[in-house]
Amino acid sequence: MNNNLRICVITGTRAEYGLLYWILKEIQTSSDLELKIIATGMHLSPEFGLTYKQIESDGFLIDRKIEILLSSDTPTAISKSMGLGMIGFSDAFKELEPDLILVLGDRFEIFSAVSAATIAQIPVAHLHGGETTEGAFDEALRHSITKMSHIHFTSTEEYRNRVIQLGEQPKHVFNVGAVGIDNVKRLKLLSKNEFEESIDFKLGKHNLLVTFHPVTLEKATAESQFKNILRALDELEETHLIFTKANADTDGRIINRMIDDYVSQHLEKSVVHTSLGQLRYLSAIQYMDGVVGNSSSGILEVPSFKVGTVNVGDRQLGRIKAESIIDCKPSYREIQSALSKLFSNKFQKQIKSTVSPYGNGGVTEKIIQHIRETPLQGIVKKSFYNLIIEES
Repeated sequence: MNNNLRICVITGTRAEYGLLYWILKEIQTSSDLELKIIATGMHLSPEFGLTYKQIESDGFLIDRKIEILLSSDTPTAISKSMGLGMIGFSDAFKELEPDLILVLGDRFEIFSAVSAATIAQIPVAHLHGGETTEGAFDEALRHSITKMSHIHFTSTEEYRNRVIQLGEQPKHVFNVGAVGIDNVKRLKLLSKNEFEESIDFKLGKHNLLVTFHPVTLEKATAESQFKNILRALDELEETHLIFTKANADTDGRIINRMIDDYVSQHLEKSVVHTSLGQLRYLSAIQYMDGVVGNSSSGILEVPSFKVGTVNVGDRQLGRIKAESIIDCKPSYREIQSALSKLFSNKFQKQIKSTVSPYGNGGVTEKIIQHIRETPLQGIVKKSFYNLIIEES
């Protein structure tokens, strides 16, 4: 049993923070655990809403703020941000002296943090490893983070098996479900009127929530793909559109500029927010006819609401998907066809029986229990777990 553990949780985006919220709260209120928080990346950028303020308003103390973002989203700029992250995290770890680092996902900020933790010989607990997103460089970062981590919390049994396939010890790999499901189960969601007031926008007869991020393993496709999405969406009748902006990834600013331009010309039927945060985002889903784009939330959380997702392009290629997901290529015709299917009576009736492959909640409690019960002494020195492969 691990007592008096100092756990350092690192967060770089508002969406990621929303997923980590209940874990942070559980550590904060535990008598035998000490919480340290490092905020970085988009949290500290005025362009992305200075969302570290949300963390503080929720009652958490941020122990270190590490600024890494440059005013550009080119591959060179992203690489430089990763370098700045390594420098900042190495200093922070030396000062905070955590017993364990806890991180979620696959973004470049987290890769920098875990790289610094590896050199500092600090154990790492990683959430959502083993997943595949073949259209994004997040794929390589995620599996690399897995190899630098020591305790693994996956969202499905298939993903647990993949982490083990990467050579991680089965006794340190736990299938706990998707942490975002805890928000679906535990948050008191906003009423329709409360939600409309919170975004200063009236919902229409039909409503779609749109989030599209760059496909980072494709060169200069963001503009053409998002143009096709906007064209298909614009043709829908009596449909209001709620846009949330792209992450600070390569070409993300191109998408955000296109959203701003579209909304400024269609104020009667569209609105944009840099980020809704977990409460407003999940509240929105319950009033939507569907979610459109390529965000992981459309795969992980939305099916729990029995709401359809139009998943555009290859960014989420490889993820396990519920029957409520409609995959389509990023061409105008395919997007148009997918939207038609989404609004069809047959599909809307079909998704009422959707079962999420990512569990039913209770993830936070499982994670905290495993952290308490997993011995950390000597855990940074790992042996590779070899699978027995039968020769054919």
